[in-house]
Amino acid sequence: MATLQIKEFATGDLILGVAEDIGPRILKLALKSMPDENLFGILPEAGVETPDGFWRIYGGHRLWISPEAMPRSYSMDDAPVRIEEKEGVVKIYGNTEMQYNIQKEIEIRTAGARVVEVLHRIKNTGRWPVTLACWALTVMKTGGFAIIPVKAGGEGILPDRRLSLWPYTDLSDERLVMEKDFIFLKQDVKSKSPIKIGAMAYPSWTAYWVDGLLFVKQFVVERGDYPDFGCDVEAYTNPGMLELETVGPLKNLEPGSAAEHREIWSVKKVSSLSPSQKDVEEKIIKKGVI
Repeated sequence: MATLQIKEFATGDLILGVAEDIGPRILKLALKSMPDENLFGILPEAGVETPDGFWRIYGGHRLWISPEAMPRSYSMDDAPVRIEEKEGVVKIYGNTEMQYNIQKEIEIRTAGARVVEVLHRIKNTGRWPVTLACWALTVMKTGGFAIIPVKAGGEGILPDRRLSLWPYTDLSDERLVMEKDFIFLKQDVKSKSPIKIGAMAYPSWTAYWVDGLLFVKQFVVERGDYPDFGCDVEAYTNPGMLELETVGPLKNLEPGSAAEHREIWSVKKVSSLSPSQKDVEEKIIKKGVI
């Protein structure tokens, strides 16, 4: 396929690259001091065959509809998008998906030197209500690991946490590390199969560490029912990538209305980190990195 056209925007100490000919997609996230070190994974040829054609993952950050369904979630996003920049805010307008009567938007605004707010919006452009949740997926570069906090919310005799497992999830997989307050999922290019896990994170953040950098997503939990047995964070990995995902609650959208889901991204320098509770507590939590 042809090389994707990317329009770069500088915000604080960060560089973000927005795809012009597909999307809405953010294909690059890097520090200004390390402009060639893209934290996002790019997979131009990977994809899956759907009733609508061959859908390409491309990589980077995208907005999907949850719960996952074929072909609705895999709706084609391979046409040029409209990009607007005004007063430091970048807005990416996807094309209306006529067969599903929805339209997706991503809005980026500066929130600090190495912090951006990313607002996801899915609008019902049809003539009848539709129920869906915003699903924000980020393909990360290989060789790192995801962190999902699952700290107990209190005391008592009733359950207060939940996990979701997929049919291909093997709990004995060495890429999956479960400790007292954290779940870790390691990306391994030598692995042979996919694995995925989901949780209702507490506190409300998730992160990915790779090559001395920590990419953090923070979000606000809304009241409501969540897809996938009640998950707001999910992580999927295979030999080629790891996806770090957050999900909003299910919304019943009347014609003309929209669902929104907000993430706060930050990039921190953490020179060394292992997928262990001790390391996360000492190098991230106690030092106020998150």
